[in-house]
Amino acid sequence: ALLFFPPCSPSPVGGEQISSIGRGLCVLLGISLEDTQRELEHMVRKILNLRVFEDESGKHWSKSVMDKQYEVLCVSQFTLQCILKGNKPDYHMAMPTEQAECFYNNFLEQLRKAYKPELIKDGKFGAYMQVHIQNDGPVTIELESPAATVDPKQLTKLEKQQQRKEKTRTKVPSESSRERNAPRNKDDPSASSGAEGDVSSEREP
Repeated sequence: ALLFFPPCSPSPVGGEQISSIGRGLCVLLGISLEDTQRELEHMVRKILNLRVFEDESGKHWSKSVMDKQYEVLCVSQFTLQCILKGNKPDYHMAMPTEQAECFYNNFLEQLRKAYKPELIKDGKFGAYMQVHIQNDGPVTIELESPAATVDPKQLTKLEKQQQRKEKTRTKVPSESSRERNAPRNKDDPSASSGAEGDVSSEREP
């Protein structure tokens, strides 16, 4: 999700204004294929509790949108899930429309439950809109859910550790292997070739 400090108002091209807010947050929400209820709840908490506003004495980064009783305007923005293939945007990581609309509506519902319903506004899902944002600062903050913040280097390290563990497991002989590799008794008629060699050497004068 991207957070802006507006006033902000989205409206369809050539149409009427859908909604608007005064001072507060404009949330552009990009929903991924991998997002679940866990990510949704994390984002709701972060958006409402992020300290991005000044306090009464003018100290910056001290108050949240709830502390200040400001408004929140949400806009679904699948293009945040863009992956570039050369110069061409690819959106296959974005959640499909029907699932995303359900997820988005649930997101709005959770925001309204956690805050004041009348202070949560939204655009029109799936509509081609012109969004007018008066960015205060300008300040734009990118938030990602915990599942999306895995360091690729750390992931590679974990994968290598897992591979080493798997190799270690394959080196441990099974019980049947131990039995096959156990030294045979000289008197055992099914002795190995090495044992037979020892016996034949004893028979030599």
